[in-house]
Amino acid sequence: MTIAEGSAANASIAAKIDNHPAARPQVSIETADIVFEELVEGGMTRYLAIWQSTIPAELGPVRSVRPMDPDIVSPFGGIMAYSGGQARFVAMMQASPVYNAIHGQADTENTFFRTPTKSSPHNVLVKAQDVVAEHTDLPAPAQQFGYATETVPASAMSGTATSVINLVFSQMSTRSWTWDAARGAFARSQDGATDLDTAGSPYGATNVLVLRVPVTVEQDIPKSELVGTGEAWVSSGGHTVHATWSKTAAAEKITLVDDAGAQILLAPGNSWIELVPQAGSVELVPPTTP
Repeated sequence: MTIAEGSAANASIAAKIDNHPAARPQVSIETADIVFEELVEGGMTRYLAIWQSTIPAELGPVRSVRPMDPDIVSPFGGIMAYSGGQARFVAMMQASPVYNAIHGQADTENTFFRTPTKSSPHNVLVKAQDVVAEHTDLPAPAQQFGYATETVPASAMSGTATSVINLVFSQMSTRSWTWDAARGAFARSQDGATDLDTAGSPYGATNVLVLRVPVTVEQDIPKSELVGTGEAWVSSGGHTVHATWSKTAAAEKITLVDDAGAQILLAPGNSWIELVPQAGSVELVPPTTP
């Protein structure tokens, strides 16, 4: 039994996705509705990706959770798939309003597996449609952001023309998004190289949301502090608008307003949310004048 693709009634499935070079190209994050990128130990990053409008047959590779993940996923509810983690972080996730689907447990014996095409520990995949089909009692998530309509354009379209978005998470993790007008999306690069999906195409985003976040460190594990407020930039359609993000509690959604205090409207499509540390940097590059 599987969930029909494109169904709007099913629960969302979120997953902690590996971004180690050995995990690339990842499976199905190009079809995720929302992808969060966060700093983890060693200056590297991992993703928390969320699927709801289309549930892929498989996704991954999944890895272990980190302390910011409950704050990210709680507003969506649904299912959270991951490979485990430190006991304190797993306990935090299990206390969140999501179903915890964890590799190696009895309830995931038939839905999590190791692919022979990647090396351990970067090879745990999830049969996402089967997992969602096992939890039809879970409701669909609430809408998280405001979206443009045919008559009301995306907020970023009134902003500054942007050719490239350059981000620094750490000395070893740099990211770039380049506007591709023909594709109608920003195309992703990381660490100076184009970031390709399994089909050999660059990962793309209709919306790129950059949130500057404080990062605290406990026992060598960084935590992006997402309950609070800070500076943000929202990019859509080759333009960027300056914004402020806020989140009042773990279970509350992220609110985005422009400098006049109006709600930000995203363009219909997928979004990547970059949780850039305050110690990192954000650069918006305007188009080159002919």
